[in-house]
Amino acid sequence: MNDRSAAPGNNAGAALDERIAALRAQGVHSVLATFTDLEGTPKGKLVPLDGLPGAVSQGAGFAGPSIVGTGLPRMGARSEYMGRVRPESLRPLPFMPGVAHAVCDGYAGGEPLDTDPRQVLRRQVARLRERGWTLWVGIEPEFFLLRRGDDGRWGVADARDRLAKPSYDLRSIGRNLGFLDDMREALAALGFALEQIDHEDASGQYEINYRHDDALAAADRYQLFKLTAQAVAERHGCTFSTMPKPLAHAPGSGLHFHLSLSDAGGGPLMGDDQGALGLSDAGWGFAAGLLAHADALAAVCAPTVNSYKRLAASDCASGTTWAPVWKAVGENNRTCLLRAVAGRLEWRLPDPACNVYLALAATLAAGLDGIDRGLPAPRPCEDDLYQRHAAGEPVPERLPRDLHEALRGLEADAVVRAALGEPLVAQFLALKRAEWAEYHAQVSDWELRRYAEG
Repeated sequence: MNDRSAAPGNNAGAALDERIAALRAQGVHSVLATFTDLEGTPKGKLVPLDGLPGAVSQGAGFAGPSIVGTGLPRMGARSEYMGRVRPESLRPLPFMPGVAHAVCDGYAGGEPLDTDPRQVLRRQVARLRERGWTLWVGIEPEFFLLRRGDDGRWGVADARDRLAKPSYDLRSIGRNLGFLDDMREALAALGFALEQIDHEDASGQYEINYRHDDALAAADRYQLFKLTAQAVAERHGCTFSTMPKPLAHAPGSGLHFHLSLSDAGGGPLMGDDQGALGLSDAGWGFAAGLLAHADALAAVCAPTVNSYKRLAASDCASGTTWAPVWKAVGENNRTCLLRAVAGRLEWRLPDPACNVYLALAATLAAGLDGIDRGLPAPRPCEDDLYQRHAAGEPVPERLPRDLHEALRGLEADAVVRAALGEPLVAQFLALKRAEWAEYHAQVSDWELRRYAEG
């Protein structure tokens, strides 16, 4: 079936009928048809199970201008955002009895919507498939559990979680086992192959790791992870936060991508046991592409004002910070933007506030550009860059220091702009420039303390 088909063929229709019957037998009566807006937020609506065939062939309808970043008009054939359900994505939701989750692709006027983030990633994956290649992505979600106090201020949900160095704190895990075990149970029911759960290096911060997947499936899975975590956290009276840096003097949250490529036969393209840092020529080309386009990628992978408070070479109350500030690659070196490990690359720039579809699409395009242009391999970094920085020694070029600088990097980068598409880039730049302007119009408590009596 091509993208313009109005209805599924006979075989697809029969398979869908079987899927509907199976869902009905599981007690499912409705489908939560979801999509992701430009800011990376899951959105959607409930569709009765009987309406699923139409939601697959034509799509569930949404008012296009009501969705952040579509750029759709208020009237006419293209004013409606049609989310076409992907039948293979249907999963009963353990935290919403009687409801199955579904992922949608965005259409308008019968055509794939060029400002739909999932369609943007699909286009980049299609480029890769033309070569017979697959991008495998392991996503590492870090997040905070927060709660708003009676005074309206946000704080860590577990008030007793305040060790000076809280990494792997077993007491906090024990106190919050109800949330963590409910997450384990829900994610397992949704087909996540869980690997580990740990307390991270800030109070109230956790990481849940699960098995890698191909790029598009990995992005879909992360959006389902967020939806699940939000629901489970609410049941426990707290907030699942993807804010990169909620605590000023503690490490922030990353959303690291572990990246590897395979060829048509499933063989590794990035790894080479005989190569420097265990990387092949293709692996080094991909790394070079990421570093060459890092300024533009920062705008997409670290897309908020708050993101750059994480991406700062600042002191940390726990004594440890892993913020990937400098454009470098090193063997198992967490002070670099890129970490080479076991024949793959860990891309440490993204944070959990990003739109994962756009972040992966831009990352893939940058890496392929490095391979296709034969960019020279960057010199491996063998030092702790934070120690070098503290000692006043030379360090590699650093990432943009704020969102404004990153947006300028995106505006100047033809490769990343082309990958995302000019219509989406225009929407993204307008949205983020407005965010930057609004931020600068605020007067903070810090300013009042410093200047009010001056």
